[in-house]
Amino acid sequence: MIKLKKILCPIDFSACSTYALTYAIDLSLKDHASLSLIHVIEPYMSDIGDILKQIDLLLDDKQTDNLKMRLINLISDNIRTNIGIDSLVVKGIPFVEIITAAKDNQVDLIVMGTHGKTGLEHILIGSVAERVIQRSPCPVLSIRLPK
Repeated sequence: MIKLKKILCPIDFSACSTYALTYAIDLSLKDHASLSLIHVIEPYMSDIGDILKQIDLLLDDKQTDNLKMRLINLISDNIRTNIGIDSLVVKGIPFVEIITAAKDNQVDLIVMGTHGKTGLEHILIGSVAERVIQRSPCPVLSIRLPK
């Protein structure tokens, strides 16, 4: 039987990601695994005329700390006392940063939500979950909201 030691759960504060967090919490409690929450801030791309300009988001320590606390506060106090929890806020391309965090922290499992986009929307927007699954150094549990 596989015993999980470290679980990573990407959170974008959508209903889908917070639903996936319930699975991550249950798995953490079951195996007494530590749980790392990661929020990736994606640089904003703006179309200005014919020039695609990247607007870099400046994050100061106070904003980063507020986001980390917002992540931690997604988990109730009584659960926080039973498992080790940490939070990470980074800036970059979401799937790249999630994979990097998984490698750097030697994560056993990534638990993440998927919005289940299909068709043209999937082609145009892409899927962070799909890219993580394709490149992950560990298993990925992909969770969809129930219908």
